[in-house]
Amino acid sequence: EKAVNLKKDLAEMQEWMTQAEEEYLEKDFEYKSPEELENAVEEMKRAKEDVLQKEVRVKILKDNIKMLVTKVPSSGQDLATELNVVLENYQLLCNRIRGKCHTLEEVWSCWIELLHYLDLETAWLNNLEERVQMTGNLPDKLDDVNDALESLESVLRHPADNRTQIRELGQTLIDGGILDDIISEKLEAFNARYEELSHLAVSRQITLEQQLQTMRETEHMLQVLQENLGDLDRQLTSYLTDRIDAFQMPQEAQ
Repeated sequence: EKAVNLKKDLAEMQEWMTQAEEEYLEKDFEYKSPEELENAVEEMKRAKEDVLQKEVRVKILKDNIKMLVTKVPSSGQDLATELNVVLENYQLLCNRIRGKCHTLEEVWSCWIELLHYLDLETAWLNNLEERVQMTGNLPDKLDDVNDALESLESVLRHPADNRTQIRELGQTLIDGGILDDIISEKLEAFNARYEELSHLAVSRQITLEQQLQTMRETEHMLQVLQENLGDLDRQLTSYLTDRIDAFQMPQEAQ
C-alpha cells in the first residue's frame, strides 16, 4: 500500500511539473507595455518561489522511497527509477524557471535604467533650451555677451556618455522585441529634440562669438581713437600754451 501511495505521489509531482512548465515556460509572452513586463516579472518570481517550495516535498518523496527500497527491494526498485526521472525533471524545471526569472529581472532593470538616463538627458535639454532662450535679448554690453557665451558653452560641454547608454539600452530592448513600440517612440522624440536644440545652441554660440568679436574690435578701435585724441589734445594744449600761431603749425595740427 505504501508503494502504491508513493507511486501516486510521484505521478502527481510529475503532473504538477508538466503544468508548471506549460504555464511558465512554454507560453509566448509579448511585452508591449511596461505594465505587461512588470506583471510578467512578478509572475515569474512567484513561479520561482512556488517551484522551490516543492523542494521539501521532493525530499520527503526521495527519503520515503529510499527507505522502501531498503526494506522491500523488490517493491522499491521501480519507484527508485521513477524517482530519478522526477528528480531530474524537477532540477531541470528549477534551473529553467530560475533562468527565465533572472532574464526578466534583467530586462526590467534595463527598462528602468533607460528611463533614468532619459530623465537625466531631458533635464539637460531643458537646461540647454533655457540657456539658449536667455541669449535672445541681451544688452549691448561686452560683459553680458561674454557671460552668456560662457554659460552656453558650459552647458554644451555636456558629455555624450548618457546618450550612448540610451542608444545601447534602447537597441537591446528593441532587438528583443520588448516594449519596442514605446521605446522607439521615446527615442525618436528624444533624438529629434536633441538634434533641434543642439543645432540651435551651436548656431547661437557662433552668433555670440561673432558678436563678441565685433564688440571687442569696436572697443579696441575706440580705445585707440581715445588715445590718439588724448595725444592730440595734449599737443594742441602745448601749442596754445606756447602761443604758437596756427599757421606756424604743421598742416595736420592746423
